[in-house]
Amino acid sequence: MMLKALMVAATGLVFSTVAGAQELVEGQHYERLETPVETVVDEGQIEVTEAFWFGCPHCYRLQSSVTDWYETLEDDVRVVKLPATMGGDWNTHATAFYAAEQLGIEEDLHADFFTAIHEDGQALNDIDDIAAFFANYGVTEDDARDALTSFGVRSDVNSANGRMRDMQLMGVPALIIDGQYLVSPSSAGSLDNMPQIADTLIARIREERAE
Repeated sequence: MMLKALMVAATGLVFSTVAGAQELVEGQHYERLETPVETVVDEGQIEVTEAFWFGCPHCYRLQSSVTDWYETLEDDVRVVKLPATMGGDWNTHATAFYAAEQLGIEEDLHADFFTAIHEDGQALNDIDDIAAFFANYGVTEDDARDALTSFGVRSDVNSANGRMRDMQLMGVPALIIDGQYLVSPSSAGSLDNMPQIADTLIARIREERAE
C-alpha cells in the first residue's frame, strides 16, 4: 500500500507540470472520438486501451511510464492492449501478440519482445524467428507455429484492425479511455504525460457515472 501511495504521489507531481490546477481542455490535452467505441470490459468497469506496435520506438519508450501507472489503477479499471494493424510487420507483430495470448505467455514476454527489437536488434518479423523466441517461455516451436497460424489468432488480428478503424487511429502509441477519449503524445505534450492525463479522464468518468 505504501508503494502504491508513493507511485500515485509521483503521478500527481508529474501531472502538475502538464496543466497545473486548470481543467483538461478537449482538443488540447486529449481528443474526443467522433463516435464512442463499444468497450470490451465488464459492465461498470472503465476500459483503458493501449494501442501500440512492438516495432515503434515511442511505444517502447512509453512502456516504463504505463507499466508503473497500471500498478496504481483501481479495481474498476481494466487495461486492454491493442496491437496496431497497419500491414506488413505491424500485422506480424499483432499476430505474435495474440498467439502469445493464446499460449498463455504474453504477459511474461511482452516487455522482452520490445527489448529484443529495440535493444537487441532482432526484427522478429518472421514466423520461424518468433516461434524460436516463444520457445524461451516454456512452449515448443511447433506449438508456437500452430498458434501463430491459427484461425483464432487471425480472427483476433482482424478484430484488432476493426477496433483501430472504429477508433480512427492514425498512429501509436495511444491511450483510449472508456472508448471515448484519445490521449496521444502530441495531445499530452510528452510520452510521460500520457498516463497522467488518462488518469484524470478516468476520474472524470467516475464522477459522471456517480451523478
